[in-house]
Amino acid sequence: MSILLLGGSPAAPSSTGRLLEHVGDKLAALGHRHSKLNVRDLPAKALLHADFADLALKRAIEVVAEADAIVIATPIYKASYTGILKAFLDLLPQDGLKDKLVLPLATGGSQSHMLALDYALRPVLQALDARQVFTSIYATSQQLSWSDVSGLTVDQSIAWRVQAGVDALSAALHAQRQQPGEVFVANAQPVRLAR
Repeated sequence: MSILLLGGSPAAPSSTGRLLEHVGDKLAALGHRHSKLNVRDLPAKALLHADFADLALKRAIEVVAEADAIVIATPIYKASYTGILKAFLDLLPQDGLKDKLVLPLATGGSQSHMLALDYALRPVLQALDARQVFTSIYATSQQLSWSDVSGLTVDQSIAWRVQAGVDALSAALHAQRQQPGEVFVANAQPVRLAR
């Protein structure tokens, strides 16, 4: 089972990118392999003009299609996810996340933007036919601190949410591996999908 870490931050380095890497490290520690795609690394002109002939965009769309799960991360600006992430998601087919497990992450300047994930990003992920969108994880700049020596330090109030999200995604991937065609819902019976 493959996991794609999809970064929607226009900046590098960024708190969002560091949180995404942190989640990737936790998934790797549980034995999951992952790859990474930063939308900012795609050709800007091709992305903005939806140039489907561009080889980098074609490959990025293929990488999404090949993943079993996606951890998608974005900073929140003006109560919404980034424009470059929106431009990329708009390139995906209508069922571009079909059968995929999705864990949304976001960072922002204050708690007042916390619901942007549920009101702005979640509907798009569901419209793209994601199999399951897990509980969103939102962290403020104050809850994430970076040191060139010790790396990322995650505030305890967010650390437990990160661990819960990683554990839920990992459990769902294991359940999917054992019983393809079923949806894993924490503390519930799997639901058989019609094929």
